[in-house]
Amino acid sequence: MIDDVLGPSLEVLFCGINPGLMSEATGHHFARPGNRFWPALHLSGFTPRLLAPAEQHLLPSYGLGITNIAPRASAKASELTREELVEGGAALAAKVAGTGPKVLAVLGVSAYRTAFQRPEARIGPREETVGGARVWVLPNPSGLNAHWTLAAIAGEMSRLRESIRI
Repeated sequence: MIDDVLGPSLEVLFCGINPGLMSEATGHHFARPGNRFWPALHLSGFTPRLLAPAEQHLLPSYGLGITNIAPRASAKASELTREELVEGGAALAAKVAGTGPKVLAVLGVSAYRTAFQRPEARIGPREETVGGARVWVLPNPSGLNAHWTLAAIAGEMSRLRESIRI
């Protein structure tokens, strides 16, 4: 299990699927070197410079936070069961209601579809809310998601950032 990165008055709470093994070992979200989360976050304009995973504690100063749908670490998100994702979705909704971010940005459309029983979901903004927050589905930044380039992931993050004008 890895600790959430939370703070008061979050604009965006980014939500990964679950921690990878490197993240679990280091205690830092998106810690695997091939993960594109940190570069995409910077390229999209959410952070003024490229942050290292060990600097995740700086995110709340930018109005940002990180959590996961499922707490169990694994080598691949595909190792999670449907039940883990559905239970994680319910826990995430309660967490969002308690922390009050304006937007919940879920990094992984397949996990979002399963966790919230939304089989039609696509990348981009959603009509529904989770825990009172607007929802935006983003591509999974894992290096295993090879059909999404860094530029394309950063582009989707930029669309989100522009929609809230951070």
